[in-house]
Amino acid sequence: MDVNTLKAVYFIGAGGIGMSALVRYFLSKGKTVGGYDRTPSELTGKLEEEGALLHYEDNVSLIPPACLDAQTTLVVYTPAIPQDHTELAYFRGHGFEIQKRAQVLGMLTQTERGLCVAGTHGKTTTSTMAAYLLDHSHVGCNAFLGGISKNYESNLLLSEKSDFVVIEADEFDRSFHWLTPYASVITATDSDHLDIYGDHASYVESFRKYTSLIKPGGYLIVKKGIDLRPEVQEGVTVYTYATEEGDFHAANIRIGNGEICFDFISPLGNIEDIRLGVPVYVNIENGIAAMALAQLGGAFPEEIRAAMPGFKGVDRRFDFKLKNDRIVFLSDYAHHPAEIRQSVSSIRMLYPDKKITAVFQPHLYTRTRDFYQDFADSLSLLDEVILLDIYPAREKPIEGVSSRLIFDRLRPGIEKSLCRKEDLLDVLRNKKLEVLVTLGAGDIDNYVSPICEILKTR
Repeated sequence: MDVNTLKAVYFIGAGGIGMSALVRYFLSKGKTVGGYDRTPSELTGKLEEEGALLHYEDNVSLIPPACLDAQTTLVVYTPAIPQDHTELAYFRGHGFEIQKRAQVLGMLTQTERGLCVAGTHGKTTTSTMAAYLLDHSHVGCNAFLGGISKNYESNLLLSEKSDFVVIEADEFDRSFHWLTPYASVITATDSDHLDIYGDHASYVESFRKYTSLIKPGGYLIVKKGIDLRPEVQEGVTVYTYATEEGDFHAANIRIGNGEICFDFISPLGNIEDIRLGVPVYVNIENGIAAMALAQLGGAFPEEIRAAMPGFKGVDRRFDFKLKNDRIVFLSDYAHHPAEIRQSVSSIRMLYPDKKITAVFQPHLYTRTRDFYQDFADSLSLLDEVILLDIYPAREKPIEGVSSRLIFDRLRPGIEKSLCRKEDLLDVLRNKKLEVLVTLGAGDIDNYVSPICEILKTR
């Protein structure tokens, strides 16, 4: 289906962070956009304000009439939607063109130059930072992001002058195999989504397959030391990066007075005195990958140096909500053991002498089943852990799998408790807190604002 001849686009799972960027894209093109999501949220509310016709009940009669013509309507769905979804079954049975979100993004990388960021973790911050750097250069870019940029208060960036499109390349359900990047970063290949892949070897193989999709004449930038042997087409240049080694790396790192500065070492030209806008240690590595993409896209050294301090970060990624002499509160999307370890280590580096308490909401029964010991090891770096019930997302419960699997394996001596979501605010209201972080990719974010209000009035 030709995007230019479309009159309407209907999204099943419209409120997902990746889907909502496409909702905004098609709204910007003047299309009628309708959609379903399971629950309303702050994001779906904003989409409705921007013109999307959304509802929250799986009911064919609620589909807008403009989205019921199979000749002029494209249906886009997320793989997280169950296959027995009533509306999805209706569209399948009535001859509609139906595509996964990744297929639509794949169309864009065929006609524009895709700058893609893949990896188990770090991809949202890295891709958002790369888009910000290019947008603040003479090059410009379009971007479909996996989080809400705090600079733009959106996950979509559009440019009339640039043929670059920055995309977060998601490995879930092998979605990134629809992409044909011009250049790509791969941040990590730690096992995840074993409900899809089965084992670590198959997971890594999917990344190898992804590297073979980079266009001839393009670029691959791989985190040095990760478990991956790329298989690229002829004419693709392969680089490595890391914090302090690799083709792209940092030197002369200075940390102090709430700032992180370093020199960016690059085969395309070094840039001295880079200052991070979000000064946490992990953003050195994210920044190196983002600057490498920006350089490959043609951004000038002075443009990159000038832009970096202005980057405000991504909502729910090491996101400070409250910071004063009494209490520090931040929200982090970390939902994989390696991400949690990285997040906690960064917090500990900033606040070595303070008690650090985390509220963690495990995401998915399968991920908890596969990594409960790893979760316990990472969370044991904290002083106190409050464990919520598992957020199921697309899954049905698995017998014997609960947050207690993690709880029982936390290190001896750690303060720990199991807590129902509905009791969380009362529990926090009565706790002595110094540094508090909420961790997880589920609906724990809905509690961030009320937690803030409690902490402000203590």
